[in-house]
Amino acid sequence: MEIPMDISALQGQTRLLLRQKITVMVNRYVVHVAGPGGSEGPVVAFAEQKRMALKEQVTLYTDESRGQVLAGFKARKVIDLAGGYDVVDEAGRPLGMFRKDFGRSLMRSTWHLQQPGLPTLKGHERNLPVALLRRSSDSLSWLPYHFDFSIGASIAFSVDRRWGLRDRYLIEVHDPRLDRRLVIAMAVALDALQAR
Repeated sequence: MEIPMDISALQGQTRLLLRQKITVMVNRYVVHVAGPGGSEGPVVAFAEQKRMALKEQVTLYTDESRGQVLAGFKARKVIDLAGGYDVVDEAGRPLGMFRKDFGRSLMRSTWHLQQPGLPTLKGHERNLPVALLRRSSDSLSWLPYHFDFSIGASIAFSVDRRWGLRDRYLIEVHDPRLDRRLVIAMAVALDALQAR
């Protein structure tokens, strides 16, 4: 059995891989340290999202055994297009929050992420033409999307969807102050909540 990565080691990671496993009733997400050449290193998080839940709640575990909670996020309201999601640690202490900017998301998906002690990060799809193309047809939902989360003019972290049969994302963290648990929660939410 693999020993879960401690929080200080997780905080030192700058490149992570998020992989979605699709099943009939739940979406499963596994987060690895990004190894050389895009390989998957040690697992740092595992999450499940129940489909068609009225009030979204996702628990992040340290691995697929689900023996130890890493963090989680929960919707503040039942099915709210611009609703906020609170992110907490394993003891229920706040790590931050995120919310979708519904108005701006009509053209290009836009999110706001807050971590105590930092300015609000604004995240949006990097490529406007691809964002518009994806919205033009449900059959184009397979197109990759790339999100950049910025503090002012500086990119704090990015989430890039990779081409392939399964959803795979590269998460690159540029701002060392960001709590990796909050970043992982946001990356899972980008996939899990994108269609909402």
